[in-house]
Amino acid sequence: MTEEKWGQLRNRLLKTVGQNNFTTWIEPLEFDAVDGGVAVFKVPTNFMGNYVSQNFADLILHELTMSGEQVQRLAFRVAANSPARPAEPAAAAEAYASTDGDVAVMTAPAASSAGKDTLEALQAAPLDPRFTFDSFVVGKPNELAHAAARRVGEGGPVTFNPLVLYGGVGLGKTHLMHAIAWELKEKNPHLNVLYLSAEQFMYRFVQALRERKMMDFKHLFRSVDVLMVDDVQFIAGKDSTQEEFFHTFNALVDQNKQIIISADRAPGEIKDLEERVKSRLQCGLVVDLHPTDYELRLGILQTKVQQQRETYPDLRIADGVLEFLAHRISTNVRVLEGALTRLFAFASLVGREIDMDLTQDCLADVLRASERKITVEEIQRKVSEYYNIRMSDIIGPKRLRSYARPRQVAMYLCKQLTSRSLPEIGRRFGGRDHTTVMHGVKRIEELKLTDGQIAEDVEMLRRSLEA
Repeated sequence: MTEEKWGQLRNRLLKTVGQNNFTTWIEPLEFDAVDGGVAVFKVPTNFMGNYVSQNFADLILHELTMSGEQVQRLAFRVAANSPARPAEPAAAAEAYASTDGDVAVMTAPAASSAGKDTLEALQAAPLDPRFTFDSFVVGKPNELAHAAARRVGEGGPVTFNPLVLYGGVGLGKTHLMHAIAWELKEKNPHLNVLYLSAEQFMYRFVQALRERKMMDFKHLFRSVDVLMVDDVQFIAGKDSTQEEFFHTFNALVDQNKQIIISADRAPGEIKDLEERVKSRLQCGLVVDLHPTDYELRLGILQTKVQQQRETYPDLRIADGVLEFLAHRISTNVRVLEGALTRLFAFASLVGREIDMDLTQDCLADVLRASERKITVEEIQRKVSEYYNIRMSDIIGPKRLRSYARPRQVAMYLCKQLTSRSLPEIGRRFGGRDHTTVMHGVKRIEELKLTDGQIAEDVEMLRRSLEA
């Protein structure tokens, strides 16, 4: 191996291990020769040879192999002008396959191949073939997230890093993650795209610690072109995993590699997530997938009906059924899709048209679970907490704007999220007339179109109440 090739290899090691580790442990190494499949390096001290052999040998072997060198082992020889070699600790000797004079040899093909097997296993983690951009139904609540995911899926230069998709259960985060991976693989089959859940990341990290294969782990996650981590909130509170995730994140960003993250809430709202991790996640594009509206849910159902026709071509569905389902099952798209699948299967078994009677019989439990159970008192309490005022001021007679606007927001949410009549809502707000409630609801509907802050307040409160 030439000095030039060793210099190129050192640059790759710098990107993987970081500047501090490189300066302390890699930079002092002096390449000597490759002899009989053994790469020999001169080191200033025996201690340094021991440490590099234990912590970086797998990585160096891998890089040598990738650069075309036929190397099976590493050897570290204390340079002639270095201090006398100290007695070798017994624990350090266990890291070597053999020792010979001033040469310590590390045989590591098994560890290196283990890292390779792990990489292949992770690359082969299944992506759902149903989750593509073509099957993703776009509506106002998810159009920004879809556009951002599309941009990343196109490949090319990294425009925003990381891309963070967040939102509640069943709103399409995982669908978009899979769609990005499919698109990237289709446009560039040789691209190393690694998709896994945060739980899998944590499991791999703990496994690497237990089996003393941290360098394999580090190289695996630092050598990908695109890293996708689903449900990152699961590493909150796991200090060691967060630290490794932080270092992995930094190493990939430094190499201009794309990172895509999903979570169930905004990074700043994830409890027990370290501030430095929150800061890194917030430095890219953070996109919220809002809860679905009626039009989007109806569009999703219509798309799924077309897919179900392939399995049940002869089944008919009566007018009004899809609209009924889109109205009644409002919080979770997975539940909505599952309800439709069950409906088609049931209708096929009993040989009936899918009408309202069959729908209510077949989905009785789902419809019961999806009934709105939010109370007027709960809405009043949430709104008073959100605006930092007393609940008595929401209900009371004061007409100051700082109380009147939150009161109107609460009335609007009561109209939207409960089945209470306007007169009953008025009675719950200090005995007010139903016309006062009508005026409050209409005013908030108008302000949502012109005042972005009011629109955001209402959306945040609605999500909090429906969570």
